[in-house]
Amino acid sequence: MRVALVVSIICALIVLITSEDRQCQARNVGIPGRSIVCVCNAVYCDSITRENPAPGTYVVYTSSYAGQRFEKSVGNIEVDPTRTEDDNVRPENDEDENEFEDTSLIRVSYRIFTNTRFQFIEGFGGSITDAASINWRKLSRAAQTNLIESYFGPEGIEYNLIRIPIAGCDFSTHPYTYNEYPWHDAELTNYTLSSEDYFYRLPMLATSLRTAREEVKITASAWSPPIWMKTNERITGFGQLRPQYYQAYADYHLRFLEELEKMNIKVWAITTTNEPINGIVPLAPFNSLGWLPSQLARWVANNLGPTIRNSRFNQTKIFAVDDQRYLLHYYVLGMEREDPKSIEYIDGIAVHYYGNFVPASILSNLQNRYPNKMLLSTEACEGPMPWDEHKVELGSWDRARNYVRYILQDLNNFVVGWIDWNLCLDPEGGPNWANNFVDAPILVYGDQDEFIKQPMFYAMGHFSKFIPRGSRRIQVSRRSLATVENLAVIKPNGHIVVVLQNANENERIVHLRISATRFIELTMEARSVKTIEINPN
Repeated sequence: MRVALVVSIICALIVLITSEDRQCQARNVGIPGRSIVCVCNAVYCDSITRENPAPGTYVVYTSSYAGQRFEKSVGNIEVDPTRTEDDNVRPENDEDENEFEDTSLIRVSYRIFTNTRFQFIEGFGGSITDAASINWRKLSRAAQTNLIESYFGPEGIEYNLIRIPIAGCDFSTHPYTYNEYPWHDAELTNYTLSSEDYFYRLPMLATSLRTAREEVKITASAWSPPIWMKTNERITGFGQLRPQYYQAYADYHLRFLEELEKMNIKVWAITTTNEPINGIVPLAPFNSLGWLPSQLARWVANNLGPTIRNSRFNQTKIFAVDDQRYLLHYYVLGMEREDPKSIEYIDGIAVHYYGNFVPASILSNLQNRYPNKMLLSTEACEGPMPWDEHKVELGSWDRARNYVRYILQDLNNFVVGWIDWNLCLDPEGGPNWANNFVDAPILVYGDQDEFIKQPMFYAMGHFSKFIPRGSRRIQVSRRSLATVENLAVIKPNGHIVVVLQNANENERIVHLRISATRFIELTMEARSVKTIEINPN
């Protein structure tokens, strides 16, 4: 047995040596407190391959403020001879301080219970907006290929979710919808896609779908219908859907599914309108449509739900709300009170990133109330708030840390997937017709035919690359006073994947026990994130 273990470890090391990744071409951004960025162009871009750990071993991937980007290392699972194996059942009180194995402030200990399982994971991804595709088009063909490969390719971070707007949003060069003329055309006789669709978004979408090794599931969201459907007849501001156009707006969504079907593009899910609060509390300066919960319930129950379910697109998922954490209960409970049929038509609830000052336990509470509904995070970015001094913070590790923190929070509270906002933007965080500039994991410098990968890109990759669709979250129990942010899943092949973040200024020693007798131990560098894939067989 000992010889076999040695052979397995040697084989794992040989694999790591022979499958060399292209390393980050690092650029110091020259700003105190920032990390590096990785530069890509038409001839070079860094890559990452996932190594398959041999039985009894694990592979670690590390990124850090100090400059590591998916740095690999290997190890073997250790055995504690002082313990006997248990039945791997989660204890009733899994964080009792009397059970703490370590009271050190720098040593962290966790116990992983593979038999205590929660939600299945759908995946991770980003959004193809007008802005993202316009910036992508600024690059040469070879650089465009490298950008898409970085996100969707086998040597990239392997996204498998995409969100697209139905018509325009703020990340367009101008506000627009479909079927704007003639007015009051409830039959949608002039429903056509835009030039932005044909020249920018759809080519980027098609290239992404061709590049990915597995199915990429597409979620589509409308920001606003044609303004003749709205009470205020404006693209922004306090405005709701006129009741006489409830069916027309449902048909508006159906027509979008039909148009994409003509191009052999399947839409996995739609949402019930992006951020409905923006048309009720009119603070956002961009495309919006307001819904009160009662209005949304009536539209879903009487129009959108029946329209989609009675069509050939009846397998398309419907996600309700598509807004901040703190609004989910208000909307979903209000919809249920107004018309319970509305809840029957929805497959899940979509949540955005910008209200994360409210505890993530809200999501678990919602899952407990609606256990058959999926929770999906559909939009996230850094730099969107009025108080953000810089919309784009080149090389910001703090923004990468925030991504990791909130993805961990969401997934540990039953979220099944996490979709970032724009796949790429320009150095100012646009274009955006409403001047609502934000940050992005990739920034495009078209005049130099290059793009840079920010720390946020690698933050996303620590999940998307290593947690495939069909993985399932499992229980992690703390056994120490000290802690690091964490998540554990079991992959379809039985491997355990653990994501850890040490947001502290000092390193931490982390002890991960995968059974009563078997464990691994590793050092987490200051301000770092690690993904560990463990083969426990």
